Amino acid sequence: MSIVDRFDLHGKVAVVTGASSGLGVAFALALAEAGADVVLGARRAAGLAATEALVEAAGGRAVSVVTDVTSPEACRDLVARAIGTFGRLDVLVNNAGIGTAVPASREEPEEFRRVVEVNLYGSYWMAQAAAAVMGRGSAIVNIGSVLGSTTAELPQAAYSASKAAIIGLTRDLAQQWTGRKGIRVNAVAPGFFATEMTDQYVPGYLDRMVESRVPMGRAGELEECAAAVVFLASEASSYVSGIVLPVDDGLLVT
Repeated sequence: MSIVDRFDLHGKVAVVTGASSGLGVAFALALAEAGADVVLGARRAAGLAATEALVEAAGGRAVSVVTDVTSPEACRDLVARAIGTFGRLDVLVNNAGIGTAVPASREEPEEFRRVVEVNLYGSYWMAQAAAAVMGRGSAIVNIGSVLGSTTAELPQAAYSASKAAIIGLTRDLAQQWTGRKGIRVNAVAPGFFATEMTDQYVPGYLDRMVESRVPMGRAGELEECAAAVVFLASEASSYVSGIVLPVDDGLLVT
C-alpha cells in the first residue's frame, strides 16, 4: 500500500456527530472527499440537510439522522441507520459538543450537567454503540479541545472538565479495544477555529487569544483540523492509538 493509498477511505463508512455546523461539516466533507460514505447525526434537521447536500454536491453519499447523543437509544439508532443504509461502520467521529462561559460561582447545576452530558456522556454512548458493530481496523476519533489541557481566560469549567475527560476516555477505550477488538481510539484537540461556537464569545476575545497564544497569529482553517481527522480515521495512522493530537499551531507549548 502506498503512502497516498493509506489515506484512501473508499469502501468505508463513517458516522459524524455534531454534523450540522462548524467543524462537524468540515469533518463530513473531508471524509467524503477521502472516499467514505458518511452518516450524519445532530439535533438540528435543517443543518443536517444542508451538510448532506454539500456532501452529495461534492460527489459523496450521505444520509442524515436527527440525533441527541445524550440518549443511548438515539446513539444506537444512528449506528443502526449506518448499518441499514451502507451495511457497515468503520469510522466514528465523536464531534457533538456544546459549551458555556458562565462563572463557576453562578453556574447552575443543570448548565454544568448539560455540557457534560453532551460532550462526555454523548461520546461514550456513541463509542459503545459503534464498537458493538465495528470490525478490526476500524477507528474512533474523539474531538476534544486544547481547553482540556489549558485555560483561555473565559470561565469554562464545564467545557474544560468535559474535554479533559475526553482525554481519559480516549486512552482507556484505546487500552480496552485496540488489542481485543482491533479498534483504534484517538482524539483531536482543536485550538482556535472560527465556528458557530466561537461566534458566542464576547467581541474581540478570539482575536485577542489568537494574537497572544497562537504563534502564526491566526485562527485555524476548518480543513486543517479535518485533515487530522482523516489521518486518524484512515490506514495512514494504522499504528496509532490512544493519543490526543493537538491541532493548535503550538498553542499548548507557548
